[in-house]
Amino acid sequence: MVFVVIDGLDASGKSTQAHNLYNFLTIRGKTVLLRVHPSSDHFFGAKTRQFLYLKGKNAHFASAFFYMLDVIRSILLYSWRRYDYVIFVRYLMGTAYLPYPLYRIAYHFFASIVPTSYFMFFFDIKPKEAHRRIQKTRKQQEMFESLKELEKIRCKALSLAFVDGWRIINANKPVNEIEEEIRKSLLRDS
Repeated sequence: MVFVVIDGLDASGKSTQAHNLYNFLTIRGKTVLLRVHPSSDHFFGAKTRQFLYLKGKNAHFASAFFYMLDVIRSILLYSWRRYDYVIFVRYLMGTAYLPYPLYRIAYHFFASIVPTSYFMFFFDIKPKEAHRRIQKTRKQQEMFESLKELEKIRCKALSLAFVDGWRIINANKPVNEIEEEIRKSLLRDS
């Protein structure tokens, strides 16, 4: 099994690329599981989404708590099943949404106990571009989708990605170029 993680800022194209990769692999006869977090098919994911639209520290911590439970649930239920590929969208970088210095502690703690992969992609997008995409496509903004929050989260997430050997992809590029980069990386190294 090849475990693929696609993570990055909101509106960086994670879900689009994950679905494109899913289609690419299934057309080639591979069995693929795709999990997007927060999930929409379970209580923990639904609670995460609910708290993301609220404001304040309590909502912030509640969204992080339910997000963590959602990811852990996916790991427990799906990571051991037999697939050629398992793709998780949003995984460890959810810890970058926590305040300093808790985000580093949480990241390193979870990275030491959950499965990691050689194929962990971090989609790096300029916060202004992410914010532009959010304003263009979303009816309502989540608490972390202001330009100021996107800038803070990007700095924290990049610091974690550099330290832990993530494959950093320039998500400001056209969709087809990003798709090709992921495919080449998977085909070359798996």
